[in-house]
Amino acid sequence: MPPTDASTDIGTGTDTATGTGPDFGPDCEETLDLRLPSEFLALRVQEQPDMPALPPDDDLLDHVADWGATATPVGVFHLVPVQLGRDLPLIARWMNDPAVAVFWELAGDASVAERHLRAQLAGDGRSVPCLGVLDGTPMSYWEIYRADLDPLARNYPARPHDTGIHLLIGGVADRGRGLGSALLRSVADLVLDRRPSCTRVVAEPDLRNTPSVAAFLNAGFRFSAEVDLPDKRAALMVRDRALRHLL
Repeated sequence: MPPTDASTDIGTGTDTATGTGPDFGPDCEETLDLRLPSEFLALRVQEQPDMPALPPDDDLLDHVADWGATATPVGVFHLVPVQLGRDLPLIARWMNDPAVAVFWELAGDASVAERHLRAQLAGDGRSVPCLGVLDGTPMSYWEIYRADLDPLARNYPARPHDTGIHLLIGGVADRGRGLGSALLRSVADLVLDRRPSCTRVVAEPDLRNTPSVAAFLNAGFRFSAEVDLPDKRAALMVRDRALRHLL
């Protein structure tokens, strides 16, 4: 069962969910097995008629592995794409934290988290799982994904290249200190800097999780709408390129 929310550090240690991510249907395979829809390609050609259709090997997220480190108010931060052999034990341990498991639903044997990661790593690149490394220490798990190519796009007026983020803060000691909001803002800005075709970063925390919604608001996202997803009623949060220096 894929995550329905992600963990942040705003509020109490047990109410740690934020929501964005590629897993809005009943299973992550629905998200990751999709192929580029013909409607999307037609829209892209219509908007930019001088540009060819995306080739099959086009990187859908503009090479996350090459984005590099970025300075944040809480330290130097780097999104590092997951390598199973290196990172699975750490991610599986985080997924078994009760505060994380209640939202991600990936607790249990390491094979549970492994299946979730492999589904993304074996996909076409529309979702990239990453470790968040702060000042050289892995401390969070992220999924950067193409929201316009995800089932989420059925529930809101998606635009080409809308990019979503999914986050959990791994260590209990890193929660409740403002790290979540600071990193959400920095990663959203990193997406906008590294993906010039992207005009919006989106998220969908559970509407009931007010600390999560507050984390996104503090990170410069705006509340856009309530959306009914298969497993929750969510707050659609949006960080707009045009407003990034105002919020």
